[in-house]
Amino acid sequence: MDRLGGRIRTRRDVLGLSLSKAARLSGISPSALSQIENGKAFPSIVTLKSIADTLNTTVGDMIGENEIIKFTPLMCKADQILIDQDKKGGELYQLSHHEAGKLMGTFLIKLKKGAVADKWFREHSGQSFCYLLTGELQFEIDDTVYPMKNGDSLYFNAMRRHKAVNDQQEVAELVYVVTPPEV
Repeated sequence: MDRLGGRIRTRRDVLGLSLSKAARLSGISPSALSQIENGKAFPSIVTLKSIADTLNTTVGDMIGENEIIKFTPLMCKADQILIDQDKKGGELYQLSHHEAGKLMGTFLIKLKKGAVADKWFREHSGQSFCYLLTGELQFEIDDTVYPMKNGDSLYFNAMRRHKAVNDQQEVAELVYVVTPPEV
């Protein structure tokens, strides 16, 4: 119980949330959250899920299921993980190891001619940063299209509708960084 409470307190501190605000957002009293953080009470699974949602993490991270993961800041190109691909020629790769407490998700999106990256871009509370490594893209935010060339970048509120379209012959490679770390 102490370790669970410590993980919750550490995550709350990393996010800069006060005890009272985190408790309110989780739907519990500050006293209850304090008791959980100090190992004097154990939350129900419903309460733990609510706390995890408030802290932009998972119940698994809260209970320590990822503590056995090897923590290393380096991810070699050969270790990049293909997370998803679509039928139109889009591929999504993870560019960093999964670690408890991560505040950003880092991805590489490869788009062949005619590919549209929209299923990996969902509107959510957070920020997005994109950097075009190779190729050209038409990047749409809400109803505005931004033509991107090799070396261009975008930074925007992720609550806005967004997608990337490759209408060129060359494969486009886009670095996509998002907070919180979800796709």
